[in-house]
Amino acid sequence: MKPFILLFMLFGVTAFSQDSTSVENYTIEQFYGNTRVGGGEFSNDETKLLISSDESGIFNVYEIDLKDGSKKQVTHSKEDSFFAEDYVPGTGEIIYSADKGGNEISQLYLLKKNGEVKNLTPEENEKANFIRWSEDNKSLIYISNKRDPKFFDVYKMVIGSWEPKMLYQNDEGYQLEGLSHDEKLIALSQPITTSENKLFIYDREKDQLKEISEEKGSYSASGFSKDDQKFYYITDVGKEFSYLVEYDLESGETTPVYETNWDVMYSYLSKNDMYRVIGINEDGKNKILVIDTQSQEQVDLPSVPDGDIKEVNFSESENLMRLTIGTSKTPNNLYVYDFGTNKIRKLTNTLNPEIDPDDLVASEVVRYESFDGLEIPAIFYKPHQASEDNKVPALVWVHGGPGGQSRTGYSALIQYLVNHGYAVLAVNNRGSSGYGKTFYKMDDKKHGEEDLKDVIWGKKWLQEQEYIDDENIGIIGGSYGGYMTMAAMTFNPEEFDAGVNLFGVTNWLRTLKSIPPYWEAFKTALYEEMGDPTTKDSIALYNKSPLFHADKVKNPVMVLQGANDPRVLQVESDEIVSELKKNNVPVEYVIFEDEGHGFIKKENEIKGYKQILAFLDKYLKDEEM
Repeated sequence: MKPFILLFMLFGVTAFSQDSTSVENYTIEQFYGNTRVGGGEFSNDETKLLISSDESGIFNVYEIDLKDGSKKQVTHSKEDSFFAEDYVPGTGEIIYSADKGGNEISQLYLLKKNGEVKNLTPEENEKANFIRWSEDNKSLIYISNKRDPKFFDVYKMVIGSWEPKMLYQNDEGYQLEGLSHDEKLIALSQPITTSENKLFIYDREKDQLKEISEEKGSYSASGFSKDDQKFYYITDVGKEFSYLVEYDLESGETTPVYETNWDVMYSYLSKNDMYRVIGINEDGKNKILVIDTQSQEQVDLPSVPDGDIKEVNFSESENLMRLTIGTSKTPNNLYVYDFGTNKIRKLTNTLNPEIDPDDLVASEVVRYESFDGLEIPAIFYKPHQASEDNKVPALVWVHGGPGGQSRTGYSALIQYLVNHGYAVLAVNNRGSSGYGKTFYKMDDKKHGEEDLKDVIWGKKWLQEQEYIDDENIGIIGGSYGGYMTMAAMTFNPEEFDAGVNLFGVTNWLRTLKSIPPYWEAFKTALYEEMGDPTTKDSIALYNKSPLFHADKVKNPVMVLQGANDPRVLQVESDEIVSELKKNNVPVEYVIFEDEGHGFIKKENEIKGYKQILAFLDKYLKDEEM
């Protein structure tokens, strides 16, 4: 998946009809009465689960008692989101991560049992990520860019003293892919393009770097066996879709482990190699396999109507498994499965009880032909109210990236818009992940061209549906999808009747020059795909940047932006809004001073998304705001 991403994850599988007179319209406040949950690490004694939840209005750390299902709030932040990482082995203390106002400079914090908090990575502008605990459970392993803002080194801290010791100094700008159990071997990758990279194993004792990626392609590490004799990785070499491979570290022999006609997204082994988990990107939804490594038989996992298992995690004893399960009509929920009793129990109820899920819409996977006959996959949401006698306006939704993917699952904003009578078609234009490497590469250095045509042909597909008001179709997207929104409004000004740009790029020359320093390892690959603003590519980048052609925009635009966004700077949105106002184009602008690249605080989402609906109602339904 291409890293230049803020993905709006979309969700679902099958559409069904309901009597429109029975559908209740819910407020945005009710939709954000839902709770989002994430993570799920088991305590050492396997009696509790550590999670992140925004029940308080912002993400904080919570514990769930596995015996009675009760939930306890552990942190009480009101300013910045706190995300649970793990329990500190043998202590009952907790590690969590947090940044400042969405600036993405995340640091690691220790929450002691007495409530005291210690910043373990306190240097100014130090960005640190939790990796894992050492095999003896005595040390924390993490990466940090404190030595050089551009590169991440690998560090180790002994529990208690919390003094950092460097394990690997990353002078070449590699990306950490994994660490053997004995910490002697480090898996590293080097981006070449966004669809090609090199994969290495570095032996710390011998100071030797060995390349695993002998053929050109995409590679990602999937861990070491418990005895550190085998190394696993995912690649697409010689195939259209990515597959899982076993590599013998002594002989260098490779053996295919699993492949199918969809991408293997990830794979890992449980603590003692008892189970292998394989995640597959199957037509825009997750498919999870859990395989008993001794019998090679699949573990029976629960079947979820209109949904799928997003991820699983095992306790250290491997007697318990946490499952994250979501549908297109309900946010993700956490479950725990006991291998001893073969029983599964739901731990969370994230949907606001005021909302009847039958009033919401299950999504449908559709396909349509683009301008050149290429088949474009999309996720479609048809309002219950829509019929030939009651035509509804529609929106084309464009995902982030480039190289992201609209997928099945729950989105409060999409369900809010659909509930209020907007059909939504979330297109996976050429260049999207999940549909093979040929499809993935089709937009390289063609951004805002053929991929934009795919989006416009999505609009044409909507117009062919008998229940769509074909004269009132808008476009909406975030990050790269925000760029596509502005590109459509600028370069094809007659196509869409209104556009909603969420923190989208409008000046590629500035954005590509101002990427955060910690993206340095990826910069060459990004320039290879998008173009290098310091070369003759700058001409093409200028030509495809909406800011320099804003005089072409005719129809209303809404822009939403986080002031702390390190990827798409606020000045991008400031300038496009200013240009549109100069040309008397109706424009509305919403800035959140305490958000970054994407909005995470409930109060901000409520404010912003309520204004999106009012904007769309004004320009696609002719209703007064």
